[in-house]
Amino acid sequence: MKEYLKNTWQALYTVLVGMKITLKHLFTPAVTIQYPDVKVPLPERVRNRLYVNIDDCIGCDQCSRACPVSCITIETVKAVPGEDLGTTSNGKKKALWVTQFDIDFAKCCYCQLCVFPCPTECIYMTDVYEFSEYDRRNLVYHFSNLTEEEAAEKKANFEKFQAEKEAQKAAAAKQKEDKNPS
Repeated sequence: MKEYLKNTWQALYTVLVGMKITLKHLFTPAVTIQYPDVKVPLPERVRNRLYVNIDDCIGCDQCSRACPVSCITIETVKAVPGEDLGTTSNGKKKALWVTQFDIDFAKCCYCQLCVFPCPTECIYMTDVYEFSEYDRRNLVYHFSNLTEEEAAEKKANFEKFQAEKEAQKAAAAKQKEDKNPS
């Protein structure tokens, strides 16, 4: 009989300890969130997806050179004299057409080393962290606002200008040679 009462007391004690733990956790606030509906507040200096304000980009290529994994691709074309490209938001005059500005987020290590050397502060980290894709090619973001046709036209205009400049140099050299035949 003594053994029976001892076993009954142990069973009751075990149930009471379990209920104590259950009641303690019942009244503590939840630490989980309903993710798609409620998002975690992010710190101010979080490093997530890059964004490029292409209207402020001067095409200096410093961000591409600073990138340790070479995920930034920039192609530029010099503007023909007389062509006004405008200015950046901090007043710096633009001299290059940015025909291509791509960032491959499949390669990016989110180190933020490309942000600091930018003289116009046109590239910066955002708080967007959701960018899952089924196809890796969708992780290459294109920031240039020129179409392929416009980029080809800008390149052709610059090449035409260069050819005219070379022709003028050759004509001036020939004229100088004709005046001074040695």
